[in-house]
Amino acid sequence: MKMKRLGRTGLSVTENSFGALPIQRLTRDEAVSLVRSAYDAGINYFDTARAYSDSEEKLGLALDGVRRNVVISTKSMGKTRADVLRDLDVSLQNLKTDYVDILQLHNIPALPDPEDPEGLYAALAQARQAGKCRFIGITAHRLDVALAAARSGLYDTVQFPISYLSSDEDMQLVDVCREHDVGLIAMKALAGGLVSSGTAAFAFFAGLPNAVPIWGIQRPSELREFLDAADKQVALTPELQSIIDRDKQELTGNFCRGCGYCQPCPVGIDMPTVGRMSLLLRRSPWQTYATPEWREKMSLAEKCIGCGACQSRCPYGIDGSQLARANWEDYKVFMHEKGIF
Repeated sequence: MKMKRLGRTGLSVTENSFGALPIQRLTRDEAVSLVRSAYDAGINYFDTARAYSDSEEKLGLALDGVRRNVVISTKSMGKTRADVLRDLDVSLQNLKTDYVDILQLHNIPALPDPEDPEGLYAALAQARQAGKCRFIGITAHRLDVALAAARSGLYDTVQFPISYLSSDEDMQLVDVCREHDVGLIAMKALAGGLVSSGTAAFAFFAGLPNAVPIWGIQRPSELREFLDAADKQVALTPELQSIIDRDKQELTGNFCRGCGYCQPCPVGIDMPTVGRMSLLLRRSPWQTYATPEWREKMSLAEKCIGCGACQSRCPYGIDGSQLARANWEDYKVFMHEKGIF
């Protein structure tokens, strides 16, 4: 497997790297087996977060004994210096290590004041000085924040949603990170599961030497697809480009990326799924959603009170109320055509 240099950190990480958010949905044994399979296949970079429920603990179990062979990054959503440092101590315990390679501020809405002694940047600096992290970075869903971090000279890495569906505006971050030698970590490399071809996604990132995708892997079959692409050193062909072009055409405009930052909904709408249902029905096995339980979940769209909370929290400014209602109507039509409801 080819390696990529993660900006000025100098860390050499595998072109297929492991995003550990999905393993919180697996049993402990399933998660440990999947992570160990990735490690045994040569993957050396694993990204998690304090907010991903038990993801850190599962990584810690899976990588126990091989810690010095891997790169680990985690994140804190702490609001103060003390919060971040407290989160880090919990993360280190969960991960069974005395340091992380990269400590990141998680989905920040704006860059913190580096001169504030009780601020978030002070926490990163203190953690690095104490040897509890080697490098520091931020994650963001807002392009202006990501660009500012890359240009600031204060952060070693920036994590931002990049996929073959990304707009030209978003893709400028690739150039800015390269110019400032900042490590670019690509989250949502499959656009929250809406990208139809992992092989095409691999080929897309093969053409971006300074962008490291952390694939959100939940199943052994998903892991095998990326490993096979690496073994074959898949490059962008006209056939793969046609898949990318089709996906871009179908997913242009306001579509839910499934990041979940709109939550919670006051009436309980599962917006990251409800807001993408029309796409999920046509881009994944639709039978998963053809149950009375899912019909009940979808019907909550009728109880939307139009409070606007989801739109105010959405990094992309999507009107969740309108999206939920439209997907509920489409869901009913789709299931009726299938003879389900």
